[in-house]
Amino acid sequence: MQIPLQITFRHMESSAAVEDRIRNEAAGLDQFYNQIMSCRVVVEAPHAHHRKGKLFHISIDLKVPGKELVANRGHSQDHAHEDIYVAIRDAFNEMQRQLEDHLRHQHGKVKEHEPPPHGQVSLLVPEEDYGRIETPDGRDIYFHRHSVLGDNFNALKIGSEVRFDEEQGDNGPQASTVKLVGKHHIVE
Repeated sequence: MQIPLQITFRHMESSAAVEDRIRNEAAGLDQFYNQIMSCRVVVEAPHAHHRKGKLFHISIDLKVPGKELVANRGHSQDHAHEDIYVAIRDAFNEMQRQLEDHLRHQHGKVKEHEPPPHGQVSLLVPEEDYGRIETPDGRDIYFHRHSVLGDNFNALKIGSEVRFDEEQGDNGPQASTVKLVGKHHIVE
C-alpha cells in the first residue's frame, strides 16, 4: 500500500487484537493486488441504546488506480456479526470479490452477452407458412410459421421488428426461432 492502513473505531474502545486481525486481512488484500493505494477501515459498534445483540458494522474504503471500492458489512440482521471477527472476515471477503471483479474488468475478461440477431420482416407468404427477415447488414433469412414463438405468425407484418436464432438450413440461413419485438420488449 502506498498510504499506510488507517483503522478507526467508533462507539467502542480500540483493541490491539482487532487491529491485528484487520492488518492481517489488509495484508492479504495487498498481497492479492499490489497496486492498492490506500485502505481505510472503520469498525463501528452499535449505539448503547440497542437492546438486541451488538451487530458490528465494518466498512472498508479501498483506493486502487482509477477506482474506489467500498465494502460495508453490518447493520443487517446477520447475528453472526455479533462476533466482531466474523464481521471483519465478511467485510474483507466482500472486498476481495470486488477486487477480483475490478481485475477482470481491467483485463477485459468480463462476459459480454451478445444480443440475439435481429431484423425486420421483409416478406410474408401466409398461405405457404413462411417469411423472410432482412438483417441490418442486408442478409436475407428464411423462417417458417413454426419458428415464430408464441403463435405470433399472424401478428407479423412487413417491417415488424424481430429477434431470431439462426441456423444453416438446406437452402441457406434460416431462423430456428423468431420472436416478435414489441414497442419496448419481446412479445412472447
